Amino acid sequence: MDIFKHDMYRGPNIGIYAAACDGCVFLPRGFARAKAERISARLGARAVLASVAGTRVLGTMMVAVGRTVLLPATVMAPEAELIASEAGMETAVIESRYTALGNLVCANEHGAIVSPEMPRADAAAIGDALGVEAVQSRIAGYHQAGAMIAANSSGGVIHPEASDEEVSLVSGVLRARIELATVNGGVPFVSSGLLVNNRAVMAGSFTSGPEIMMLTRAFLN
Repeated sequence: MDIFKHDMYRGPNIGIYAAACDGCVFLPRGFARAKAERISARLGARAVLASVAGTRVLGTMMVAVGRTVLLPATVMAPEAELIASEAGMETAVIESRYTALGNLVCANEHGAIVSPEMPRADAAAIGDALGVEAVQSRIAGYHQAGAMIAANSSGGVIHPEASDEEVSLVSGVLRARIELATVNGGVPFVSSGLLVNNRAVMAGSFTSGPEIMMLTRAFLN
């Protein structure tokens, strides 16, 4: 597994605009084809250009794990149909008033950490859609669990102020090695600056050498 640095729209917040799993990397509609092909090649995943609720912040709005894509209730039917047909994946629309699913949920093939702000019924729906255990927890005092963690099936990183108990919980639910880390020169909301699958890690262009070492410890060892 390799670690690459990249940017999108001349900025380092690649995890806000894109979402990745082993099969596909979802990029905003209108994204430059040559850049999409470069990202696709590095992650070993097919590029799918899409929108969610008319926006290009796909990483904030959706969660992609295995063969399933979680989409918010605000997704438009043509958008969901395009994602399903282009990606060849199952789409599950989570009927919740909380729509920024990428900020609220971190999931891999083993489990899901869900914001405690979401009703328990929403967390159960997420777990059922992914076929995994869904556990609700704050991370480092924040409710936005998806913004605080980035993980694949074996490793992950978490907000640097997460407690030992939170790290242990996340590690147990995701069945992955979890390390404290930052990205993009000290940003603690790690998913904003990362695209991760089981083939590669892509970090925002401002990510420093010491931060790359944190990512290496989490994902490569």
